[in-house]
Amino acid sequence: MNVVIIGCGVVGAAIAYELSLVKGLKITVCDRQAPAQASTGAALGVLMGAISQKIKGKAWQMRQTSIQRYETLIPELEALTGRKIPFNRQGILNLGLEKENLAAWEKLVEIRHSQGWHLEIWDTAKLKNICPQINHEKIIGAVYSPQDRQLDPTALTLALVEAAQQNGVTFKFGVAVLDAQTSTPESSPQVCAQLETTEGKITADWFVIAAGLGSTPLTAQFNQMVDIRPVLGQALQMRVGHPLGNPEFQPVITGNDVHIVPVGGGDYWVGATVEFASNGNEIPPNQELLESVREQAIAFCPELATATILRTWSGLRPRPEGRPAPVIGKLPGFTNVLLATGHYRNGVLLAPATAYAIREMIISQGVGSGELGVRS
Repeated sequence: MNVVIIGCGVVGAAIAYELSLVKGLKITVCDRQAPAQASTGAALGVLMGAISQKIKGKAWQMRQTSIQRYETLIPELEALTGRKIPFNRQGILNLGLEKENLAAWEKLVEIRHSQGWHLEIWDTAKLKNICPQINHEKIIGAVYSPQDRQLDPTALTLALVEAAQQNGVTFKFGVAVLDAQTSTPESSPQVCAQLETTEGKITADWFVIAAGLGSTPLTAQFNQMVDIRPVLGQALQMRVGHPLGNPEFQPVITGNDVHIVPVGGGDYWVGATVEFASNGNEIPPNQELLESVREQAIAFCPELATATILRTWSGLRPRPEGRPAPVIGKLPGFTNVLLATGHYRNGVLLAPATAYAIREMIISQGVGSGELGVRS
């Protein structure tokens, strides 16, 4: 059974690797660019699972599935590829800035405990003792999530690609989809037979669209446009030259939607802005917004004021218009076209759960015929 995946950011790469563990599938991945070039390459890789406010339904289930899968996936990929994937296992510390926040956090601690997850509420004395670098008069405490993680999205994506290649997946970079050939419009639902690409025709039994913002023009070729709009995010890399606070304890620090991410060697990623298009799809990066993120980070950790800015960067996140993110499931009107797109700010976090969901959709269709089984 042939599967074609369009898009090789973290989501497309995760799907390719997950499907490569299934016997009987022949998988091809196409992307106009090299892997991890769009949203993935700009992401901070902060995996907010237990510390997120999502407590039930699919949104929480997917987060939980992904956080659990990363614990096995990272060592699995490192062993297969010999690559090192920076993976911060020291948790996420969320700073509390107001009293009413605290009551909500206490409730979340109880809920997570009942779900088998651990969160801790720290008062200001404990926070000062463990993370002396944090110093802001409005901070009334913090919530620490030891089971949440952070990773390098580009390193992860490149490892997923290499591991999938080892398992027989074919990757075609610099290949654009020009047109989709589908069954006659009268037949309902329709079947996509092949794609016309810049490298010729590709036929398959399943097509998976995991192209982020590129998914909108792709779905338009199927006359079923899924509207995904860009939201710009800017971040910066700052060099302090030594670890802030305790060198042995370097969690991600987050507060007021600003992340301070230790990346080793006394460097920190700080971000990210959330910038919407004012007209059309053009979003020029707003320097003032980036500066306000930097100032907020300095307010939390005053030592960052002396840091050198090594680089700034930006990326566009794919946000579905008028519907919740992400968009996972069959393209309306088609039996064999699947969507795995529009993850907005959670592409890296939800990639493993998305890959599981797509695998289940494909396997459930093929299992009756006895063709498919999971490789041990």
